[in-house]
Amino acid sequence: MSFEQTTAAGVFEELAAFPLVEALFGRRSRRFALGDEIPDGPLAYRSRHEPLSLTELERMLVLSAMGGTTGWHYSIIRHARYAPHVSNYAGGAAGRTFPSAAGFHTAELFFTDDSGLYFFPTRDAGALVDPAAEEVTPELMVERHRDQVRRLSAGRLYLPAEEPYLEGHNTWCVNVPGSLLVIPVADLAQHLLAVLCFLAQNGYAIYDDVNHRKLPGLDEFSGLVDVEEPYPLTFAEQYALTEATAELATACYAGVLMLQAMGLGGWMFDGIDRFSMLGASGNPDVPGLGFRYDEDERWSTPNPTGREGVFEAYCPPHYSDMRAAVEAFAERKFGPGGPFHRDTPGAWSDSPGFRGSAQVHDEAFKACVGLQAQYVLDTFGKFPGTVPTVFILNYVQAHHLDLDFYDHFFKPGAYLHTHATHMEKWHGQKT
Repeated sequence: MSFEQTTAAGVFEELAAFPLVEALFGRRSRRFALGDEIPDGPLAYRSRHEPLSLTELERMLVLSAMGGTTGWHYSIIRHARYAPHVSNYAGGAAGRTFPSAAGFHTAELFFTDDSGLYFFPTRDAGALVDPAAEEVTPELMVERHRDQVRRLSAGRLYLPAEEPYLEGHNTWCVNVPGSLLVIPVADLAQHLLAVLCFLAQNGYAIYDDVNHRKLPGLDEFSGLVDVEEPYPLTFAEQYALTEATAELATACYAGVLMLQAMGLGGWMFDGIDRFSMLGASGNPDVPGLGFRYDEDERWSTPNPTGREGVFEAYCPPHYSDMRAAVEAFAERKFGPGGPFHRDTPGAWSDSPGFRGSAQVHDEAFKACVGLQAQYVLDTFGKFPGTVPTVFILNYVQAHHLDLDFYDHFFKPGAYLHTHATHMEKWHGQKT
């Protein structure tokens, strides 16, 4: 069925009316897709059907649910420490379907299906829809986000269906023909820079609790930050890691709720080796996302930093040094399109006035953050020093469910009415 025919069939209207409580209470991991096989055990079964890839519409609905922009975010309005300026924490100006700590928004989505490997960047796309001026519908989200998709290569991302690439319980069902696999990736280097800026804005700095020493040169900034009671480095880095993990996980959860409304099978999980996925498997036949990575005797694992021209972490080798990375982060915040640039549209009746009231990071502020960041890089050989530079955790797989399997092995209620009617309503196939 074509995109136009599917639209005429009324699926958008039904999708928009699907109850949130049904998505919440009806959510399950439904792993058995058309074309799957469980070769042994009490649920041994071989699908009688061929795999069926998601249509472009189905794919875009899942992607827009996981990473779509939903308008201009409202920012954090006030902090007594630097009133009357607004809190200038945010990294991006638009809100997305998932929350981000203080509006940092350092994660992006990659995905793969039978047609190739793709990148779906939205963190700096601006608000592709505007609820102040239009009704935000599933159809509108699809139309506005379609052009964000960037194809990186032809063919499905290759992951051998075996350990250690996949956890043993996933070898039969993950990244199978017909499936869509979405891979959220967080830039922890940028996220830690955002945390260091956040700390400095509130009068705090860090010290090296791994090597039990204060950071050389930090006393120069005693008028800006408290150099006598600094935060432990490991605390700040764990903070960045957990905040970014929440970003990744909630993006995935939003996608899984959309699966319930659409009647697609699938689930969110973390059972793919993250080094293999990012490109550090050590096997040239398994390039994953093709990220650059480095190794060092000081580190227990390889450290991916990004894919050139696609997703580059805010640290060397993608920047000359950490001060350059700080400058780039400040430009993201205060430059054109950023959340604190007067010309960036917004949700307020006086958006230029609101955005322009933020205090711009001055040279002393950037030097303070840059000194701390460069110390971490110089001391540990990477940035951040004690957690990965690039981090992935959860994935979402979407596929067409084999209802025969569930009818054969499960009691009634194993799937929702949207699953029962999906093939007819979305593909014109009688069930």
